[in-house]
Amino acid sequence: MDGILAVWKPEGWTSHDVVAKVRRLLKLKRVGHTGTLDPMVTGVLPLCLGRSTRVVEYVQERPKAYEAVLRLGIATDTEDLTGEIIDRQPVGTLSEAQIEEVLQRFLGTIDQVPPMFSAVKVDGKRLYELAREGKTVERKSREVTIHAISLLKADLEGDQPEITFSVVCSKGTYIRTLCVDIGKALGLPATMAKLIRTMSGGISAEGCLTLEQIAELVQAGELEQHLIAADQAIAHIPYATVSPHSAQQALRGQKLQLSQAALGAGEWKQDELVRLYESSAGGSFLGIFQVDVDTSQVRPVKVFSDSSQP
Repeated sequence: MDGILAVWKPEGWTSHDVVAKVRRLLKLKRVGHTGTLDPMVTGVLPLCLGRSTRVVEYVQERPKAYEAVLRLGIATDTEDLTGEIIDRQPVGTLSEAQIEEVLQRFLGTIDQVPPMFSAVKVDGKRLYELAREGKTVERKSREVTIHAISLLKADLEGDQPEITFSVVCSKGTYIRTLCVDIGKALGLPATMAKLIRTMSGGISAEGCLTLEQIAELVQAGELEQHLIAADQAIAHIPYATVSPHSAQQALRGQKLQLSQAALGAGEWKQDELVRLYESSAGGSFLGIFQVDVDTSQVRPVKVFSDSSQP
């Protein structure tokens, strides 16, 4: 079995739990997810099956979308409600206009400091391991991109008001930390109360299956028709076509001259990746190749031979 399986991760499960469950259901060893979700988080979790595990890194690069609930007035050591409260302050008066203005400050490229309860490694040890030992270490900030952010709902009554917002962001963005930073911009402690991933790898919630549905489809022998082809999951990468003769060279892992290939759109760019297809009708997906304008060649990065359309 080969392709991308779009799973709706349930609350209380780790991403590894979901992978292990699907491995058992499909009796398949090669299963990999495309971006970890914390146990309390629900939402879109694309799994790469079989040879499609080779495109995990490219699926991961695509933007992700979330709906988050931010709670004001408290801060926790984990930056979400699973942690211990480390700060508590009265909120006072807030307006939706004030919140919307603050949210827009986070558009574009921003710096984030990874939370202590994260899988980032410092000196060979994961931060969450150090955090569980009661240690706090200095972490380097890193750039992430917020492509879009908007206020969905503001429940400003009570001692701990909640803000619900949607966000589209780059790989590596910690929404927990974004919630904390939004709180700081409002002059208040904040923590993430709830998170749903609504899109990952170009797949939305509507395209996902629950674990129960997957089990039923496996039992009925109908799961394969619900898989997404590996090349479709990386449709953000430009494509090019080659003749059947050149396709055979490509499948043998040989470099090709740029003159042997026709780019789907635009111009060749140095070091750009392309999806390569055979040019005949129904031409197969040959793999991922990298452009070298200086030598007028495309060289193989990962070779496939799946039947697919560009």
